[in-house]
Amino acid sequence: MRLSVLDQSPIRKDGTPADAVAETIALAKASEALGYHRYWVAEHHNSNSFAGSCPEILIARLAAETKTMRVGSGGVMLSHYSPLKVAEQFRMLEVLAPGRIDLGLGRAPGSDQRTAQALQAGPQAWGIDAFPSQLMLLRQFLDDASGTPFPDDHPYRSIHAMPRGPGRPQMWMLGSGLHGAVYAAELGLPFSHAHFISPDGSEEACAAYRHRFKPSSWCERPLISMGVAALVAETEEEARRLSASRNLWVVRLLTGQPIPFPSPDEALGYDFTESELSMLRTVEARSTVGTPQTVRAKLLDIAERHGAEELVVVTITYDYASRLRSYELLAEAFGRR
Repeated sequence: MRLSVLDQSPIRKDGTPADAVAETIALAKASEALGYHRYWVAEHHNSNSFAGSCPEILIARLAAETKTMRVGSGGVMLSHYSPLKVAEQFRMLEVLAPGRIDLGLGRAPGSDQRTAQALQAGPQAWGIDAFPSQLMLLRQFLDDASGTPFPDDHPYRSIHAMPRGPGRPQMWMLGSGLHGAVYAAELGLPFSHAHFISPDGSEEACAAYRHRFKPSSWCERPLISMGVAALVAETEEEARRLSASRNLWVVRLLTGQPIPFPSPDEALGYDFTESELSMLRTVEARSTVGTPQTVRAKLLDIAERHGAEELVVVTITYDYASRLRSYELLAEAFGRR
């Protein structure tokens, strides 16, 4: 079972976005030493909780700070951008770190509606129905750059994503439901399911992906990874204490009151309303929390039920030391150290 990392560059209360970015760089270097397979950074905009607004820039720094681990996006929200520009960004990354770059793609906005409008390059945004066309065009630009040209009658045949050259990033389709699974299957791409966002219907989505999968030069057979939330500590009690920070943050987000990540003491002292307590139970069910062997068993069960070959683990704690320790303990539990 491959183990990988998804890092959203969380901003803690009394911390700064610069602290969050510095911790992302430090965690990437540590993850490589711990034997994690790949390291993905997320895209969020206008957020006081996450510092990662431009994964394509952060990936370049992470690739320079590591030597063998794959690094990439989890993911680029393609609906905001020109497929040519994204192709060029990731072609450049591939030149800088050959054979180590992943291009994970999502169709969610990664922001609120007003922020999504502000991200528009012109007076009219891409409609969500244009996403499959954007995805296809991006793939064609990357194919062309690595030696497979556009068809002779294609209007963009003479336009190339630079710098051209051999190799190409590994493209993944991200999704938390059926749409992403279908896009991945129809285009012959690997699929990463965001189980930590929406576990409901996840098995059906993965089954649909395998059933509808069409082999391509990008991926010869169905390939599934699961994005999972996990937190590991030496004791069950300590793991539960640390998880209170993220749980309160999610509840506040769901009630339209987002905050930076609070300390465990603040989270444990929070006076939840009845409706918030109901949300809290749902939030807790989306995450795997506990001792190393307990978490390992639960994650392997998730992977087996979905036919996944890889677990992409997101761990958020108030302080960096406990987050790093969680990844260390998980790597030990899976025999990576």
